[in-house]
Amino acid sequence: MMQITRTMKSFIIRFIPLIALLSLIGAAYANGWHELLSFQELQNKKESFQAQVSSEPILSSAIFISIYVACVALSLPIASLLTLLSGFLFGLVQGTLIVVSAATIGATVIFLIARTSLGETLRSSAGPLYKRIEGNMRDNAIGYLLFMRLVPLFPFVLVNIVPALFNVPLRIFMITTFIGIMPGTAAYVYFGQQLGDIESPSDLLSAEMLLAFGILGMFALIPTLYKQWKERYKK
Repeated sequence: MMQITRTMKSFIIRFIPLIALLSLIGAAYANGWHELLSFQELQNKKESFQAQVSSEPILSSAIFISIYVACVALSLPIASLLTLLSGFLFGLVQGTLIVVSAATIGATVIFLIARTSLGETLRSSAGPLYKRIEGNMRDNAIGYLLFMRLVPLFPFVLVNIVPALFNVPLRIFMITTFIGIMPGTAAYVYFGQQLGDIESPSDLLSAEMLLAFGILGMFALIPTLYKQWKERYKK
């Protein structure tokens, strides 16, 4: 009886972070936080944002990073608008570093919560198929994660959760996230510098850009594919 109680208590504690995150996400959407910033409002207030950054650069950077981390952790669909704004406010280099750092922190929050609750629960009742997938994912995590980060076909939040389910090391997750999102982020930040010339965020997603990121993703996957082919050839 005591052992059952301890197991139940451990199970509940494991899911507290996930419940807290889901509650915050629900509250954010219920209060309309995902609609606080529209593209038109961004255009209208860009000069006032710029004046604030000019007067308080360090404080403004800290506030921007905090807001961006919260948006990523709560999966609010305004991160692309904030990325454009970072280019207008901070320039290409600083804006890219700010966004990539903030996005990596926000993604890591989701990763850790998913690994603590969902990942541990899945591993505790996993069968042979899961263990094979987990081993393959862990051995080739860098190639897989870089591919998923570079190719803009996979939802950002999904790429935060899947590695957590298959026990990818935190260090590899953070490194691949930081590096993998940098090309796409730099592109958005670059266009954000000309914020007044953009009529809609959809104008930024051209077929050529998607193809370029797809090619980058394939190059990131080549070492993993070669490693797997070599192992099968030996067998």
